[in-house]
Amino acid sequence: MLGKPVAHSLSPVLHEAAYRALGLADWTYERVELDAAGLAGFVSALGPEWAGLSVTMPGKRAALEFATRASARARAAGAANTLVREDSGWFADCTDVDGVVGALRFAGGFTAATGSTGVILGAGGTAAATVVAFAELGVARARLVVRDPARAGETIAAAQRAGVETEVLVWAEVDFAKAVSDASVLVSTVPPAAVAEHAAELAAADCVLDVIYHPWPTPLAEAVAARGGRVATGLDMLLHQAFGQVEQFTGQPAPRAAMRDALRAATENVLPLPIA
Repeated sequence: MLGKPVAHSLSPVLHEAAYRALGLADWTYERVELDAAGLAGFVSALGPEWAGLSVTMPGKRAALEFATRASARARAAGAANTLVREDSGWFADCTDVDGVVGALRFAGGFTAATGSTGVILGAGGTAAATVVAFAELGVARARLVVRDPARAGETIAAAQRAGVETEVLVWAEVDFAKAVSDASVLVSTVPPAAVAEHAAELAAADCVLDVIYHPWPTPLAEAVAARGGRVATGLDMLLHQAFGQVEQFTGQPAPRAAMRDALRAATENVLPLPIA
């Protein structure tokens, strides 16, 4: 796993559990502290024993640029969290999209009417993957709520590539209740404190994904629970994005139950972490 910082990452828990369950006793998964500038040189020097790499920030865009070949969804998102060894080089993919889709469908119980609207709080890298996930889920419009519209350009570009219409709302001026009144889904990518005073209004969205999982529960998650709704979490995202990585690295179906159980054991959060 490449990124900076990576010491806190739970990805090794998931991958090591998967390799054990698949009987791949000699496979390992390690954290490597690396910034974006060092990615190309590091990966170029790897031997043939390396099957693949997970990439986290700040190297996801560098991973896409480095790759010999890339999936359509990685190109749409403008970033790659997965590099897979091929005979001719490295293949880049963005299983972060799987993370959002899986978390919403299996933890949040999300089903979208074609042409529906989704709301995203924030416009960073997770937001870019989310608009690509919206396209896969049938969500036609994304309403971005951001503090600085000038920083939403990459997410808007990702939405355009994915065929999702966008509307940008300025955080200080938005009516949060109105913003989610017709939304089939809300995805929050911002710190819990930023959402706290608006949590009750935002919890009215049909389905909610809060990508933060520590500390848990967040004010938004508590508000969703108070109204009897279901909330998907960042741990659900982490789990579902890892399934695709394991399958691409090993060529075998991901042992989902083993990975879920390992993640649950490694965290203090008591979360559903569905495996469907």
